[in-house]
Amino acid sequence: MARNKRAIPEINAGSMADIAFLLLIFFLVTTTMDVDKGINRKLPPYDDELVEDPPPIKKRNIFEVLVNSNDALLVEEEYLDISRLREEAKKFLNNNGDGTCDYCDGGYRDPKSSDNPDKAVISLQNDRGTSYSMYLKVQNELAAALNELRDELAVRMYGKEFAKLDKDQKKEIRKRYPQKISEAEQLKLGG
Repeated sequence: MARNKRAIPEINAGSMADIAFLLLIFFLVTTTMDVDKGINRKLPPYDDELVEDPPPIKKRNIFEVLVNSNDALLVEEEYLDISRLREEAKKFLNNNGDGTCDYCDGGYRDPKSSDNPDKAVISLQNDRGTSYSMYLKVQNELAAALNELRDELAVRMYGKEFAKLDKDQKKEIRKRYPQKISEAEQLKLGG
């Protein structure tokens, strides 16, 4: 008896690689990637000459902003609504307590507040439980206070807004209203 050996038919897999490649391309093209969001801040360059301890800062030249885990603001040891933070920061920066600021428009001359914009430092400290949205709101209000002061000075000095100034003019305005925001590490502030 002769055995009839039949060949087992093979599946043509030559096009399988092509199909897999086309599917891979399709999913790569149609998939969206989540982009991490953050705060755009340009950090100052590292300077070897500044390794020594900075000079002491008078308590009155520090504007303390604390945010607890309930997103409540404590500004200069008083509770404050976020809607008033910008105005309070502007008052602090533009105080002209020592009378040396000739460009401080309407300096308040409060002896308990900052000497002048060059010496003023804003200290921001958050609780570990502070929401990210509140953190961003506080950052935005503090940056907006500084930007408004810069805009007002730019209009008085050059007749146009800060954003429309040339590089040297912007540098002059930044020199008069420097951005000095100190962020301490997060603590458990309560709330």
